[in-house]
Amino acid sequence: MAAWIIGAALCGAWLASAAGVTRQAQTFRPAPRPPEVVQLDALAADVQAQAGRLRDRLAQAPPLPATQRNPFRFATVPASSAPRLPAIEPPSRAFEDVPLEAREPALQLIGIAESRKADGVVRTAMITGGYGELMMVTAGQRILSRYDVVAVGADAVDLRDVETGASRRLILR
Repeated sequence: MAAWIIGAALCGAWLASAAGVTRQAQTFRPAPRPPEVVQLDALAADVQAQAGRLRDRLAQAPPLPATQRNPFRFATVPASSAPRLPAIEPPSRAFEDVPLEAREPALQLIGIAESRKADGVVRTAMITGGYGELMMVTAGQRILSRYDVVAVGADAVDLRDVETGASRRLILR
């Protein structure tokens, strides 16, 4: 029983001593910020200020003029100011009467190469034409199933038409 009484007395003394002590108000202080975060905040504030100035300048800009032009429509020209073009004569019928197969294909000699062999010089002609192809031929060959290559000279090629026997000469330009 004595222990109970002593324990109660100690608790009462302790509570009495705590009642006289006043608590100080604690103020909240955030942890200090690293310098990198402070620099980024300053940069963000500067960007925001510049964006605000730009918005103000754009609000003061003069408005664009309303356009009357339509880029998808041509302007009409009065008939009196339109230029008069000269009359074009129709093509002659002589060319149209020639069948397509009889017309000569457009051939052009664009180069000649020489190579020395034991039996002499062999020349190779480079001819464009027909269907836009490059033909490399020597004497004795046939091109376009129409011409035989008779001779390849230093600056010209002689061709013979297989069907008509007509000669044709291509000159290097």
